Amino acid sequence: MMSGSKQVLIGKIQGTHGIKGQLSVIPFAGDASSISKLENILVKAPNGALESFPVLSVRGSAKKIILGLKPFDNINQVLHLVGRELYAEREMLPELEPDEYYWTDLIGLQVVTETGEALGELVEIIETGSNDVYVVQREGREVLIPALEDVVVSVDLGNNLMTVALPEGLLEP
Repeated sequence: MMSGSKQVLIGKIQGTHGIKGQLSVIPFAGDASSISKLENILVKAPNGALESFPVLSVRGSAKKIILGLKPFDNINQVLHLVGRELYAEREMLPELEPDEYYWTDLIGLQVVTETGEALGELVEIIETGSNDVYVVQREGREVLIPALEDVVVSVDLGNNLMTVALPEGLLEP
């Protein structure tokens, strides 16, 4: 692993696919094309260590990717990988459009309303069928904010800040 480089969470292994050692992956980095350009993928072990594997094949969509890694060619060789997170070296990932972000860039942002009310820290992102949902930790409870263009007003990574226009009634008890 390169020193000083940053690893980006790009997905999670959801299960196996077929009997030839392929993995079913939920991508966190857009569609299959961003992952298919990678030569290596880092798999996070239970102890937190990242192990690099050459990418053999990638196919799929923004919802699910079928991934083949070397040297695996049998389902029994990959069963222990199910549930693990996948990472890539940031410099190996494609450049994003100006209004796009990797999840790793958003986790930890302080979230405020347009009026400046502090909502808390973005601690998790949940992928749903229609749009992502930002989980913001606020005074011991979670606020779920839909990741929609009309809700997320701005993201300022330099100032570690996300500004949102909350839908009416979202903070009601």
